[in-house]
Amino acid sequence: MYTLMVAIFVLGYVMIAFEHPLKIDKAAPALLIAVLGWTAYVFGMDEILVNSGTFLKYVDETFGLPENYDIAAVIAEHGNHFIVHELAHHLTHHSEIIFFLLGAMTIVELIDAHEGFAVITDKITTKNKVKLLWIICILTFFFSAALDNLTTSIVMISLLRKLVADKKERWFFAGLVIIAANAGGAWSPIGDVTTTMLWIGTQITAFNVITELFVPSLICILVPLIWLSFTQKGEVERPVISKEAEHMRNRTTPFERNLIFFLGLALLLFVPVFKTVTHLPPYMGMMFGLGVLWVVTEVIHRTKNHEVKSELSVIGVLRKIDIVSVLFFLGILIAISSLQSAGHLTAMAKILDDTIGDIYAVNIVIGLLSAIVDNVPLVAASMGMYPIVSPEMLAAFSPADAEYYRHFIQDGNFWEFLAYCAGTGGSALIIGSAAGVAVMGMERIDFIWYMKNMSLFAILGYLAGAAYYVLVIAH
Repeated sequence: MYTLMVAIFVLGYVMIAFEHPLKIDKAAPALLIAVLGWTAYVFGMDEILVNSGTFLKYVDETFGLPENYDIAAVIAEHGNHFIVHELAHHLTHHSEIIFFLLGAMTIVELIDAHEGFAVITDKITTKNKVKLLWIICILTFFFSAALDNLTTSIVMISLLRKLVADKKERWFFAGLVIIAANAGGAWSPIGDVTTTMLWIGTQITAFNVITELFVPSLICILVPLIWLSFTQKGEVERPVISKEAEHMRNRTTPFERNLIFFLGLALLLFVPVFKTVTHLPPYMGMMFGLGVLWVVTEVIHRTKNHEVKSELSVIGVLRKIDIVSVLFFLGILIAISSLQSAGHLTAMAKILDDTIGDIYAVNIVIGLLSAIVDNVPLVAASMGMYPIVSPEMLAAFSPADAEYYRHFIQDGNFWEFLAYCAGTGGSALIIGSAAGVAVMGMERIDFIWYMKNMSLFAILGYLAGAAYYVLVIAH
């Protein structure tokens, strides 16, 4: 059953990777491997728990182990209880991420429903291609940090359609949007789901990830941006868009658009502050922000007719939330947790250490792998493979071991570099990140076109930022 758990996960992952040829949404196999993985764990507990120190420690602390115990009898009596306890433990952490994402997605959808992002599009008047590249990339980079890379990429593509008429020209902008969105999300605790996972899991703190990863992430986008600045010439042709139709789609006033845009952005930025002040989980801050925005929208639209109010309310916006993506994240996280609990990830960590050894090389490999497979399970796997070392634990190690394990303390180099690599490495291929997949779907960008025209820039930026972190920050 131990091997079957891996086989189930790999088979499910193949189904996820070939989602389009199979015409089966990736959320379906993600949920299946989540349930089947834990089911195999239950049926194989006699084999899997025999050498589990975690299981014996749990039984000893919860029920008490007799001096001369029979391991088979202990597994038969307490095995199921331990597995259910492990599942509940993991689900607690996963639910925090899910509620956080739901809150963030709802706030951003609410801003979009009020045409709040028109506050930005109305200010961009240049037609110069290079200037527009810089404006779009800078906006994407900082928006991604404040919102998240997936939402930002969707917003920026919507913005590009109002600024660039030619489809092929727009593809170059879209390619840089993917790189900038992933780079911007990497240095913010709320910018990328993987960084959020590490933040919620206490591997990193909000202040530290911002200060340590800002420059590497900036380098990641500056390298391709500077390169393309020398190859892109001329001006872009603007599409003909009726501004009045755009602003009156949901019949919002300029005051309402500005209020919801700036208040929503402020509430999203307040989440890390809320966590720092109250020490409550980040999703509580996000729920607080959603509650405030909900009350405000109900008040400002209270006199409008039902049809208009329903389009601009939280209840109406909730219908637009991508629940399928949320279920995919949930399925993947639960599936990964079964491998973590059963000991597969610990074994994988040992293989990586034995074959690669260097923690920076391990992270660079993880980042490049995230261009092929989703970075969410890769980071979830890494979180399960390596421990968070406390200062007390570090003091108990020998000097040689302490030198190695210091990388795994909170805000240690391993966790910081993992946030950078997993967040930006997916830009190497258009299917390597949620932002890339979203842009690919919206603009119908060809996989081969992106690989020929953008992958090299993305990889150079990724490696340049990684080199800066290793050579300047880590040492």
